[in-house]
Amino acid sequence: MDLHAIIGQRLVFGFQGPALTESFRQLVRQYKIGNVILFRHNVVDNAQLRALCADIQQLVQSETGHPAFITIDQEGGMVSRLGADAVVTPGNMAVAATGDPVSARIAAQITARQLHGLGVNLNLAPVLDVNSNARNPVIGVRSFGDDPTRVADFAREAVLGYQNENVCCCGKHFPGHGDTAVDSHIGLPCVDKNLPALEACELLSFRAAIKGGIPAIMSSHILFPRLEPDGVPATMSRRIMHDLLRGQLGFDGMILSDCMCMDAIQRHYGTPQGALAAMNAGVDLVFVSSNETLQRETAEYLRAAAQEGRLDEIQAQASMERILRAKERYAFTSAQPELVDLISDREAAEWMLRRAITHVSGPLFQPDERTFFCGPEDYRASLAGNAAAAMEAAPLLLRRCYGGGAAVCGKDPDEDEIARLTVQAADYDSILLLTCNGHLFPGQIALARALHTLSKPMIAAALRNPYDLPLLPDIGKIAVYDYSPAALRALIAALDSGHFYGRLPVHLEESV
Repeated sequence: MDLHAIIGQRLVFGFQGPALTESFRQLVRQYKIGNVILFRHNVVDNAQLRALCADIQQLVQSETGHPAFITIDQEGGMVSRLGADAVVTPGNMAVAATGDPVSARIAAQITARQLHGLGVNLNLAPVLDVNSNARNPVIGVRSFGDDPTRVADFAREAVLGYQNENVCCCGKHFPGHGDTAVDSHIGLPCVDKNLPALEACELLSFRAAIKGGIPAIMSSHILFPRLEPDGVPATMSRRIMHDLLRGQLGFDGMILSDCMCMDAIQRHYGTPQGALAAMNAGVDLVFVSSNETLQRETAEYLRAAAQEGRLDEIQAQASMERILRAKERYAFTSAQPELVDLISDREAAEWMLRRAITHVSGPLFQPDERTFFCGPEDYRASLAGNAAAAMEAAPLLLRRCYGGGAAVCGKDPDEDEIARLTVQAADYDSILLLTCNGHLFPGQIALARALHTLSKPMIAAALRNPYDLPLLPDIGKIAVYDYSPAALRALIAALDSGHFYGRLPVHLEESV
C-alpha cells in the first residue's frame, strides 16, 4: 500500500448532518479516508443512524478496500450522541457513585450493545482521567472520581464490558486530563508533574486498562513539561506517545489523537502541522473531526510531507499494520438491530441512576405543593458535551411532579435576578434549589445563600458536578451527577422514598 493510501487509513473525518454529503463523499474518494466520527448532529434516531452507518461502510470500503472504523463519543451521561430510542447509561461519576465497580462493566456492555445494534464499531470511551482538580471545566462527572485506585478498578471493569460484547473501546485522555483547570477545546492546558507523580495518580487507570487488554487509547492535547521539554502537547510528543505509552507502559494497541481542530492544537501549532507531528510521534489514527477546510488542508499537507520525506515511513507502516489488525477484529460492518433498546438494558440504566443519587449531608424533606423549585436550565458545560438538550428545565419538571412554584434562572444569576427569585421564594414553605456546576458560577452560590436567609427548609441538588455542595449554606445536600430526565426521575424516587444509596466518588472538602 502506498503512503497516500496509508495516510487515508490513519485519518478520521466527520461531517455535518444526518446523511453523507456529496462534499464528504468527494473527500473520501480523493484522499481515501478510512474512518469516520459521528456526533449528535449526525443522529436522528436508531433507524436513520443504522442506515447512515451502512452508507459509510459502503463508501469507505468501495474507495479503500477496507471497512471503516465508525467512531462516536458515547460515554454516557453528559457526553452521549445516541437518540432517545437507544439506551443511554449514566456517566462515569454516577456509575462510580453506585459503589460497585461491576456497574462499570454493566454500563459498558449496555453501551456496546447499542452501538453494535446500530453499526458503530469504535466507542471513544471510557474516560480514564482521575478528576483530581475540582476546578476542571471539561472532565468532572465524566471521570469515575478522584481516587486513582478506585478509578483503576472501575476502568478495568469498563474495558471488560466492551470486551464481553466484542466492541472496540478507547480509553482517554493519556496521560491524564484530570488535573487541569483549562479545557483543551479552547486553550492549551499544562500539567507540571514529573513521572513519579503521574505514576501515583494519572497513570494507574491507564495501566489497569492496558493490563485488561484495552484496544485503543486517546492522547490529550496537554503540555507535560517534565516529560516533554520541547513545548509540544502529549499528542505531538514522541517521548510521551512512543517512549512512555508504548515503551514504559507496554501498550501495543491503537493510539488515537483527540480532535486536531481543538484550539489547543489549531491555534498554537496549526491543525495540518499538528497532524504530521502526531503521526510522527506514534499516533495511529488522527482525528480532524468537523471542519472541511481543515480536513482538506490536513490531507494535502500530509501528502506533501510524504512526498518530501517528512512523514516517518517506518512509523506509518507500523501504524497501518496496527489499524488493519484492529479492523480485522473489531470493524464489523453489519448492524444487529435486535441488540438496541432492550427493556432489560433500560431497566439496568435506570437502576444505576437510582443507586447513584447521594445524600451528602443535612436534613431532607419530601417536596409538595408548598415547595419552590429554582435552578438553571441545562447548558453545554464544555465543547466535549452535546449542545444543550431540548428538555424541560429541572425546576419546571419538578413543579409538574409536585405542584408548587418554579423559576428558571441563568447559569450565573446577577444581583437583580437573585433578588427577584428570593422574593418569589418567600411565598412558599420550603425550597428545592437545583445547581449545575455552581462551583464555576458564583451567581448560583450567591443565590443559594440569599434563599437561605429566608429561614425555610431547603435542599440543594447538584445536577452535575458535586463540587457545588461544600460552597453552599448548611442545608440538605444531594448529588445527582447528571442533568437529564432520567436522573431527575431518580431524584424524585429518592426524595419520595427517603432512600439514598449513592456514595460520593470525590472528596469534596479537600477538593474545593
